[in-house]
Amino acid sequence: MNSQLRILRYMCLVSLLWLTALAACADALAGEYIGAVPGDGRSPLLRRQFTVDRLKGRALLRVNSLGYHEAYINGVKVGDGVLMPAVSQLNKRSLIVTYDVTKMLRRGSNEIMLWTGSGWYKPATFGAVYNGPLVKAELVEEHSSKKCDHKLLLCTDGSWEGAWSGYCDLGTWAPHGFGGERIDARVMPQWQPVDVVKVEGVEATEMACEPCRVQEELSPVSIVADGEGRWVVDFGRVVNGLLDISLPALPEGHTTTASFSDVRRDDGSFSMASRNVYISSGRKEVDRFTNRFNHHVFRYVVIDSLPVMPRKEDIKALRMRTDYRRTATFQSSDDELNSIHDMVAYTLENLAFDGYMVDCANFERLGYGGDGNASTLTLQILFDVERLYDNWLMAWRDVIHDDGALPHTAPAPYKAGGGPYWCSFIVQAPWRTYMSYGNVEVLRQNYPAMKRWLEYVDRYTVDGLLKKWPEMNDRWWYLGDWAAPDGVDVMSEESIDLVNNCAMCQVYLQLEQIARVLGREADAMDYRQRYDRLAAVVNDCLYHAEQGIYGTGSQVDMVYPMLVGIVPDSLKTSVRDQLIARTREVYNSHLTTGLVGVPVLTEWATLNGEADWMYGMLKQHSYPGYLYMIDNGATATWEHWDGRRSFMHNCFNGIGSWFYQALGGIVPLEPGYGRVRIEPQMPKGLEWVKVTQETRHGKITVERHGNQLRVEIPKGITAVIKGKEYTAGKKHRIRTTL
Repeated sequence: MNSQLRILRYMCLVSLLWLTALAACADALAGEYIGAVPGDGRSPLLRRQFTVDRLKGRALLRVNSLGYHEAYINGVKVGDGVLMPAVSQLNKRSLIVTYDVTKMLRRGSNEIMLWTGSGWYKPATFGAVYNGPLVKAELVEEHSSKKCDHKLLLCTDGSWEGAWSGYCDLGTWAPHGFGGERIDARVMPQWQPVDVVKVEGVEATEMACEPCRVQEELSPVSIVADGEGRWVVDFGRVVNGLLDISLPALPEGHTTTASFSDVRRDDGSFSMASRNVYISSGRKEVDRFTNRFNHHVFRYVVIDSLPVMPRKEDIKALRMRTDYRRTATFQSSDDELNSIHDMVAYTLENLAFDGYMVDCANFERLGYGGDGNASTLTLQILFDVERLYDNWLMAWRDVIHDDGALPHTAPAPYKAGGGPYWCSFIVQAPWRTYMSYGNVEVLRQNYPAMKRWLEYVDRYTVDGLLKKWPEMNDRWWYLGDWAAPDGVDVMSEESIDLVNNCAMCQVYLQLEQIARVLGREADAMDYRQRYDRLAAVVNDCLYHAEQGIYGTGSQVDMVYPMLVGIVPDSLKTSVRDQLIARTREVYNSHLTTGLVGVPVLTEWATLNGEADWMYGMLKQHSYPGYLYMIDNGATATWEHWDGRRSFMHNCFNGIGSWFYQALGGIVPLEPGYGRVRIEPQMPKGLEWVKVTQETRHGKITVERHGNQLRVEIPKGITAVIKGKEYTAGKKHRIRTTL
C-alpha cells in the first residue's frame, strides 16, 4: 500500500511540475476569445477543421473558457471531466485546462469542437462582457520539456464556426435560480461565423485542482405513477450530480419535464428547486439527454408528460465531485454513531466539487467562508483536498478589496450573508491546510491577504472589541453563530460580539504561529500582544460573574472563550461545570449550536477529553440532533436542525473531526502528520473503535477495544502514546493497555 502511495505521490508531483511549467506560458496562450449565438442561455458549439502532419512530440490542447466547456477531437470527448473548468472569480481570473490529445489526432484531416455553456459567466453574476460563454484555446505540439518549447498547430480566431447545440441554460444562477437545462433534440447545427470578443482585466491561470468527475452512477430504487403521464423516480439518497435519461420514441416536439427535489414531505409534496425540459426529435430512435453545464441536488425526480413508465435502466443519477482521494475511515461498535459519521462524510463529498466547497449546491452554490471554516478540518481528514484548497484560496485572494475588506464567499458573484468568522477563512483555512498537508507555500501565498484583512478589522474595533462593519455590494449581515435550533438567540448583540471576538482571538493565535513558520518574529510578537489585549477585554466585558456565564450562556458562548484561552485559570472549572449543567438542565442534553458552534464545541471537547458529554448529545433522537435527521429520512445533513429548507447542506458537518481526533485519538503535533499524538477517548457505552488515516507518510491505523490499544504507524511518523515516543523506521505495530 505504501509503495502504491509513493508512486501516486510521484505521479502527482510530476503532473504538478508539468502544470507549473505550462503556467509559466499562460500569458502566451495563443488565440482570441470567441463565442456564438448569444442570448437566452444557449450553449453553442464551436468547431474548426485542421490538418496534422506526423507529430514529433505530445499534442496539448489548452482551453481557457469563461463558462464551462467540453472538448471533442474527431467526435470523441477529450477527457472525462464534467463542469470544466473549476470555479474562479470570473471578472478577475479564468482557468486554463490542459489536455494531452496526442493519441486522438490522426495524420491528415482532423476536427476540433468545443461545446460551451455559460454557467456562472453571466452579466448578472460576474459582469460578463458577452451574453454567452466565451473560450480561448490553442493546440500545440510540445517538442521538449523546455519552457514554452512548442509549435502552434491551431488557435481560436475568427476562422472558426459556431452553432447552437440545442441545449439552453434555464437558470439565472442567482440564489434559488439555478434552473436546469432545456434540451431540444430537433436542433441540427446551423453553422455560422463566430464572434471574436475582447476581454480585459481577466488573468488566465492554469487550473490548480483535479477535474470534477462522475464518481458513481445510481439507478432508481423505485419508479411509481403519480397521475397520468407523471412518474416519481426515487434514487434512495440525495445526490449532487447530473441526470442521464433515455426517453422512448415520441412525436416531434413532444415536451417532457423532469423536476428535481431533495425531499418528499409527509403530505407527499416535493420541494422543487430545479427542472429540465426535454423536447423530442420525433425520430424513431431513443432520445438520450444528459446534463452538461448545469447540475442538480436531488433524491427524487418527477417526470411529467411521459406517456409510458420509464425503465430503471434508462435513467441514471451521475454523482460527481472534484476527483480527490478518500483518506480516512471510521468504524465502531455503535451503529448509530457510524450512521452519523457516514452521513457527514457523504454530505461533504457531495459539497466539495468543482474546486471549492459550497454551503448547498441547489439553492446558492456559494463558497461561504463560515461553512468552510466549520468543516475544513473534517474535510481535510476525510479527503486529500490540498489542491482543491489551492484553487479555492486563490479565489479568496482575488475577492479581497483594496481596503482589505472581504466578502463572505469566494468566488463572490453577488451579495451573501455572514460575519467576521466567515471572512476569517483567509487565515484559518491556510493554517489548517498547512497542518494537514505540511506545505508551507499555502502560508506564503496567503499571508499578504491576511495582513490586509487585519487592517480592515482594526478600523471597526471599538474600545478594544470588533463591532459591526458596513454592508457592501458583495456582502451583507453581521452574524455571530448561525442556524442554531429554536430557542437559542444567535442574533443577540452580546452573543454576536462574543462569537466574533473569540473568532478574532483564534485568528491571532493562528497568525502568531503562521508568522513564526514564515520567520516573521516581529509580526508574531504583535499578534500575541493583540491576542492578549483582546482576550482581556472579552473577559472583562462579556463574562457575567453573578451568573457564571459568558455572553448569553448558550453553548457556543460558553465554549468559545474556553477554546481560545480567554477564561482565567481561576474560572476554568466553574465555567466548564456550568456548561455541562446548562447542557443537561436547559438544553435537555442536546447539541444546541449552529454552524459556528458545532466545530467550536467539537474542537474543545476533543482537546479536553469530553467524550462522554459529546457522545451523550450525539445519541439524542429528539430535536435537535443528527439522529433526529436520520430518523426523519436524512441521507445527508440538513441546513437547519428542523429540516426547514435544504436537505444537503454544510452547516453541521464540523462534528466529523471528533470521530478521528477524539475517538480515534489521532492529533497532528507537526504539519503533515510527521509527529502525532494518539490518545483515543472511549465514552461509556462504546465498546470498540477502528480508525485509519492516510498521511503523506502512509497510513495510520488505530484500534481500541475497551482498554486495549493497537496502533500501526508507517515509516517517517513519530507517534506519542501515553507520553512515550515511537518512531517507525519501517511499518511499526504498537500494542498497549490504556
